[in-house]
Amino acid sequence: MDVLVTKVPEQNEWQLTDLLGRDMGTIKELSPGVFRIQPAGNAIKTLADIQPRSYGSVDSALAAIELHTRGVCRHVREAT
Repeated sequence: MDVLVTKVPEQNEWQLTDLLGRDMGTIKELSPGVFRIQPAGNAIKTLADIQPRSYGSVDSALAAIELHTRGVCRHVREAT
């Protein structure tokens, strides 16, 4: 399953959606260098087997999602 990753402006948060635009949750930076995946919607079931833990970067959290879903996480460019 491929995941689109969009930085939420002015927040330490990245929105996760599937290719059909369905909410899959967020990755939140809880403190510097501490990121947590917070599944939502259908992704709660899809990502249930990912151990709840902290990651050292957004990229390492995305790598865990890619490994688990066998898909690709794609960053969406912010509008300028």
